[in-house]
Amino acid sequence: MIPNVLSIAGSDPSGGAGIQADLKAISANRAYGMAAITALTVQNTRGVRAVQMVDAGFVAEQIRAVFDDIAVHAVKIGMLGSSEITAAVADGLRGRGIPIVVDPVMVAKGGDRLLAQEAVAALRELLLPMATMITPNLPEAADLLDRAEAQSREEMVAQAEALLALGPKAVFLKGGHLPDAESPDLLLWPGGSRWITAPRIGTKNTHGTGCTLSSALAAQLARLSDIEAAALAAKAYVHGAIAGADNLNVGEGHGPTDHFFMTRT
Repeated sequence: MIPNVLSIAGSDPSGGAGIQADLKAISANRAYGMAAITALTVQNTRGVRAVQMVDAGFVAEQIRAVFDDIAVHAVKIGMLGSSEITAAVADGLRGRGIPIVVDPVMVAKGGDRLLAQEAVAALRELLLPMATMITPNLPEAADLLDRAEAQSREEMVAQAEALLALGPKAVFLKGGHLPDAESPDLLLWPGGSRWITAPRIGTKNTHGTGCTLSSALAAQLARLSDIEAAALAAKAYVHGAIAGADNLNVGEGHGPTDHFFMTRT
């Protein structure tokens, strides 16, 4: 059976992040992708120019329409933008009993804020306890915990433990902001942990890697019952997508990863 995965996130017209990246990553990880759009953005590889939020009630109707008709096997949550949309998404997913991956999208790679500061509390209180896995990077983890950004693996462990205490079943804390030769990610769950590392790839074309990872995780969780196996598969996929990024010729800023690197000859 091919599982169905719903992404709830914003749109990126340049195709490297957001819903567009999510659908590519879900498809590449052998699932059927669906989308409920929370925001329209004006952006390209150079940065975000404008954001238009979708009405929270309309977001809720998109989610309801999908669940009314289609068996959903996992959900990925990305950009939410406001506390009203966050609450609507939480209401729409409560009690569904399926894997939920929350990528706490707060700030774009170019520095533009994508989640209102007052909405951080709603994300923390409403969605993190519902999550099967959350996938923050180091700045996002610091924002969620109201702490300084982790500067070492030891601090990553402490912050991952604090995030786990907020209610998710597992934390996938991305350590790409550390200056290590390898990109160290920490997977933490009750009773276990694992460092998942890969050699750092020298490319500026990493737009949408967070969206891509969380979507790959959702697709893998829809297929696998094991959190650790899903995380390993998703990490390997994103590493391959980044390694193939320079084969694309998309934009003059931070270009996208190659979501379908495995199909290139």
